[in-house]
Amino acid sequence: MNTFEIKEDFLLNGEPFKITSGAVHYFRVLPEDWYHSLYNLKALGFNTVETYIPWNVHEPKEGEYQFSGQWDIKKFVQLAEELGLFVILRPSPYICAEWEFGGLPAWLLTYKDMLIRSSDPAFIEKVSRYYKELLKQITPLQVDHGGPVIMMQLENEYGSYGEDKEYLRALYELMLKLGVTIPIFTSDGAWKATQEAGTMTDLDILTTGNFGSRSKENFKELKEFHESKGKKWPLMCMEYWDGWFNRWNDPIIKRDALELTQDVKEALEIGSLNLYMFHGGTNFGFMNGCSARLRKDLPQVTSYDYDAPLNEQGNPTEKYFALKNMMQESFPGIEQHPPLVKDSMSITNIQVGGKVSLLSIIDRITKKQESKYPKTMEELGQQYGYTLYRSYVKKDSDEEFYRVIDGSDRLHFFLNEEKIATQYQEEIGEKIYASPISGSNQLDVLVENMGRVNYGHKLLADTQQKGIRRGVMSDLHFITNWEQYSLDFSEPLSIDFDKEWKENSPSFYQYKVTIDAPEDTFINMELFGKGIVLVNGFNIGRFWNVGPTLSLYAPMSLFRKGENEIIVFETEGIWSKSISLEKEPKFKKIDKEEN
Repeated sequence: MNTFEIKEDFLLNGEPFKITSGAVHYFRVLPEDWYHSLYNLKALGFNTVETYIPWNVHEPKEGEYQFSGQWDIKKFVQLAEELGLFVILRPSPYICAEWEFGGLPAWLLTYKDMLIRSSDPAFIEKVSRYYKELLKQITPLQVDHGGPVIMMQLENEYGSYGEDKEYLRALYELMLKLGVTIPIFTSDGAWKATQEAGTMTDLDILTTGNFGSRSKENFKELKEFHESKGKKWPLMCMEYWDGWFNRWNDPIIKRDALELTQDVKEALEIGSLNLYMFHGGTNFGFMNGCSARLRKDLPQVTSYDYDAPLNEQGNPTEKYFALKNMMQESFPGIEQHPPLVKDSMSITNIQVGGKVSLLSIIDRITKKQESKYPKTMEELGQQYGYTLYRSYVKKDSDEEFYRVIDGSDRLHFFLNEEKIATQYQEEIGEKIYASPISGSNQLDVLVENMGRVNYGHKLLADTQQKGIRRGVMSDLHFITNWEQYSLDFSEPLSIDFDKEWKENSPSFYQYKVTIDAPEDTFINMELFGKGIVLVNGFNIGRFWNVGPTLSLYAPMSLFRKGENEIIVFETEGIWSKSISLEKEPKFKKIDKEEN
């Protein structure tokens, strides 16, 4: 059994220990690929892996917990241990991580008066119940229990959000009460303001810094903060940013491999670090996060490649080999191995086998919920995906205008199944002109949740509640009597492709392909508009022709030998009679001047 302590150095079994860690998020990599990523980290010569733990995947519905399959954190940690890696866990209620709602479960939003990330007793009660279940999974894995976990995080970059020390103390006491016996740390920007707000030095909780360059200056600031509190702690960068995340309609962000390697070398000469990310992976399903710029929300893409040392697929990049050479020079005698490399497959010209409009089958693939006024997604018991709102209106004049009052994030407006308008957040509320017919007119509004903001002041903004928040107006009055259909793709869908398909309507497209020897692949979506892709029922994420990504990564484990089904759900009416599986991802060049 090992021991791990924090004195003036990190001490493993009483000896100084430099942490060389890389971030691999088990929730962004399918379990079949965990070994590949962790092996390549160990092969680089690093000694530790770090991962966040997102609350929203482990308690998807209040009081319902899942820790198996894709979310088996225990198995991930044990696999790391088998490969000879130590583990840093970041189980805080909020993780940021460019992950939907920063890892917070969206059902928290149904508690209108609750203040998340605060000492509000209502919030602490929800965290307590979740921690009881989570810590049962991870406390037996602590280093002083014979496991590989050397440290756990208290809260994440809290100094960039609040200064409620009572909240931090409550989390600390909860962790101790539920069996955490290893060192606990906080991670914040290295400068004084965030360190002051986000740390608990009076409880002797180690403070670490997050940065991606200027290692000497940042570590100097962190050291000065430690000294101002009378501490002689080891210096660690908990997130050494080696790349960056990407947003729709923005250029891909890259970082030079040699410049990064030089910066990492400088950091390791001073202290310890965790490369964020080592393997970024993929925001499968609807789990992408969202940035915010004033009133504008900026959703992030499905790929979380991050320009990391391993690419989205998990294969080594130029950065990997540059870092490997630097580690060999800086730490002579370090154990290194050749990395594992996965193959990809290419299958072109897979023909469409069936197509059907969403409006033709909506009542067959999801249950109807009725109410006088439209309800938000959360009120309907839905957290992610799409909601279709339907009502019937009479003709009052030859041309009328309608308005959706207060909705998020993006909608399509239909009258008698003809698309009249598409509106994104900033346009929602503007007049939509249409010409109803005599008698009853069917009005449909399809609303997409494009991802909740994961960082900053908008965590509790109204726009975090998705769907329609106030109502829909015809002329100057609110329309009543609504049917609502939730479409979150959490359950397998039985789609009848014999029903009607109409041009220019949100539709499902079915493609079948026979595969003899499955491998990883990238599904080329450049001829489609916007939507999601299901591979044998698994939602691999969102595509959008605005770029910069024009393909979706599909891991080998999703395919089977023999016949496979790929279903595209597309909302803009832009589709292709064939699709292709390709060996490499596809990108759209976007000039910065356009944005």
